[in-house]
Amino acid sequence: MELHELVDILEVMEPVSNSVHPNTVIKGITSNSQEIKEGYLFFAINGYQQDGHRYIEQAIENGACAVIGEKKIANLSVPYFQVKNSRSALSLVSNHFYNFPTHDKILIGVTGTNGKTSTSYLIKQILDDNGFSCAFFGTTKNIINGEVYPTVNTTPNLVEINRLLAESKDEAVVIEVSSHALTQHRVDGVSFDYALFTNLSHDHLDYHGSMEEYFQAKRKLFEMLKDDGKAVINTDDEWGEKLANQLKAEDIHTIGIGENENSDVKLTSYTSNPPSLLLKEKSESISITPSIYGIHNMYNIAMAYGTAKQVGVDSNGAISSIERFKGVEGRFSLTKLNNGATLVVDYAHTPHALISSLNTAREMCDGKIIHVFGFRGDRDPSKRRDMVSISSEMSDYYILTYDDLNSVSPEEMKNTLVSFQEQYGNDKGKVITDRTLAIEEAIKIAETGDCIIITGKGHEKYQQHYHYPANSDEEAAIYFTNAEE
Repeated sequence: MELHELVDILEVMEPVSNSVHPNTVIKGITSNSQEIKEGYLFFAINGYQQDGHRYIEQAIENGACAVIGEKKIANLSVPYFQVKNSRSALSLVSNHFYNFPTHDKILIGVTGTNGKTSTSYLIKQILDDNGFSCAFFGTTKNIINGEVYPTVNTTPNLVEINRLLAESKDEAVVIEVSSHALTQHRVDGVSFDYALFTNLSHDHLDYHGSMEEYFQAKRKLFEMLKDDGKAVINTDDEWGEKLANQLKAEDIHTIGIGENENSDVKLTSYTSNPPSLLLKEKSESISITPSIYGIHNMYNIAMAYGTAKQVGVDSNGAISSIERFKGVEGRFSLTKLNNGATLVVDYAHTPHALISSLNTAREMCDGKIIHVFGFRGDRDPSKRRDMVSISSEMSDYYILTYDDLNSVSPEEMKNTLVSFQEQYGNDKGKVITDRTLAIEEAIKIAETGDCIIITGKGHEKYQQHYHYPANSDEEAAIYFTNAEE
């Protein structure tokens, strides 16, 4: 791609400073000044923690051939393109630079507060098992051509997506699309064949401000559907029902998933322990015996099944794949401990997800429910009171502990935990700030038939050091018990 092509691609707010040489070739694009090499194009993005415009000179010193930014800047030694939104420009230029690698793929976007990862993995497995090679971009990892790549954000920006897909031979792509990605223009320029809405509940209100703003952020995904694209929506969720009604009014093909008789894929009956699910699609009854637990997972299965059928997978093929699906690391992952208790590690970090996890634990365990959890620093504090209240009501014993502190000091978080325990907890709970010591305490008091459920981090590694040498919740539990799966 040549630099002069940017003049036709971008809506430049001011005349480009410095002349654009017609033969200048763009060798790479990035918004990270440290990644700049000779001939790269640098995007200065005004972020939420740092302003990329501060690193323009560093990018030029590292070899940037030109810069795109939002602020009015003069006297740079390379061409400068001033645009209204650098993030959106990054996505737009990325599509051209990598020659629109998503255009010949089946694009499936999954959004919602809870269930994005499990639903996405289910869809990927169903498609892979039934003749559609499938790439994946999500919270836990990215998978392209069967190769696994690490991930930082739930949804990478389009540069990363396009860079990987440029080498992809996969026919389909499943992308977990977060509300942050949608408001930060990380997937601008992607046209989806299918867009899924799992649910919406209290989360990220420190970022979005209100549930309505959070909903509107999620809704942006459905504005990115192709002309013949289809929406797959959990209409049992009140926000999902609202979205479905809006989309139908706009003549967007909408597939409803839920218990309502008018649902396109109806959940006729389901049980959590043992897991069983009966769906109805048109006049056909579909009986499924999953390997994963939880009513919330029955909805994830129904969403994945409905989507796979739309893509072109037959019922028997979809059912067979679903029944072989073993779950996702850190999403209600089960381990049998040597003390006879069952360990559950779950990513649940919202009030709604916590209710689902504790309900499922109660249904599958004969003994006590012992819950270990905490709160992330710098993240939506408005949900914390509800989470303590839920655990104090639904568990038999709970321990409040540290999660990722981020920029919050240990002392401040300790005071927060103690305050919540004093205000909203009860005598079933206590505070043990060190997460590994909290897990050790849970295992010490657990007996045969009990369930120890650790929520909040799921598969994620610890960000800070604790008393015992463990890097994750599951590793900490196994450290104490030499667990046998």
